[in-house]
Amino acid sequence: MTDPSPHATPHPTLLTIDTHVDIPWPDRGDFATGAPSRRVDLPRMRAGGLGAACLVAYVGQDARDAAGHAAASARALDMLGVIARTGENAGVQVCDTAAAVRTAHAAGDIAIIPAVENGYAMGEDLSLIARFRALGARYMTLTHNGHNQLADSARPMHHLNDPDSLHGGLSALGRDAITEMNRLGMLVDVSHTARTTMMQAAELSRAPVFASHSCVRALCDHPRNLDDGQLDALKACGGVIHITAMDAFLRPRDVREMRPVTVADFVDHIDYAVKRIGIDHVGISSDFDGGGGIRGWADASQSGNLTAELRSRGYDNGQIAALWGENFLRILKQAEEVARTMA
Repeated sequence: MTDPSPHATPHPTLLTIDTHVDIPWPDRGDFATGAPSRRVDLPRMRAGGLGAACLVAYVGQDARDAAGHAAASARALDMLGVIARTGENAGVQVCDTAAAVRTAHAAGDIAIIPAVENGYAMGEDLSLIARFRALGARYMTLTHNGHNQLADSARPMHHLNDPDSLHGGLSALGRDAITEMNRLGMLVDVSHTARTTMMQAAELSRAPVFASHSCVRALCDHPRNLDDGQLDALKACGGVIHITAMDAFLRPRDVREMRPVTVADFVDHIDYAVKRIGIDHVGISSDFDGGGGIRGWADASQSGNLTAELRSRGYDNGQIAALWGENFLRILKQAEEVARTMA
């Protein structure tokens, strides 16, 4: 286990991208200055050598009705506005293409990539996907906890009267939403979705789908994790699973009751996925400020500890670069190419 010191940065030249970070809400205007309650902000990213992050407009699941959809859409649009304004800070660029992320990194700036978590944010209005994209969003997670009008979730919410399955995977609207995301160059994120939803999305999407913040079910039997068949489907469509720093997804409860979950546990999931589907289909995310955080990677300032653990297991610079960002940029560019062909 590596030393969980807050300023270990053994990756000074790597383009390191955390593909799933929530933003505190309501916004407090403290991204640039930092705050004790935050796990990701500009000072912590600088301290940890974290070059880029996908900041997500997260909307929790509520009633599937007009009022619920209107509130969700308004919140998502407001949050994307806040994410866009992070680019007003010196040394920060909000990027909506793979090339722009590379340009920001080359300039020594932090790259911020906007995204949306939970297709509930669009309700039943497909036109909202274009509005999200216009505000910079490069992916949308189809569901969160609870079924929405697009698709079934891995975790039905009984307080919302969810049946085990509402649509049998994707609804007709969900299929249309994937086509629209393909047209606009937005990646389809299958974290949080039911297995049926995920497998159907991988088959339907013209661009690779990805799991922005999920772990391996063979190592931790949690409904949010992907089983071997799902991993194989990701590989088949060219997608990527981004292992995430959520302790409940990394180790089962009996282990967590005995000891803290660590960076070593995190890299165990990377090892498994790499052996199963190859280095080109595995990435890294934290879910910081959305529940993520483990011993050794408690906030963005400790990001170097993850690189150190990877090096200790024999991963070389090219492999570490692939895990930390190159795989994500590849599928981001592929989504851009699909959008061009559909235009």
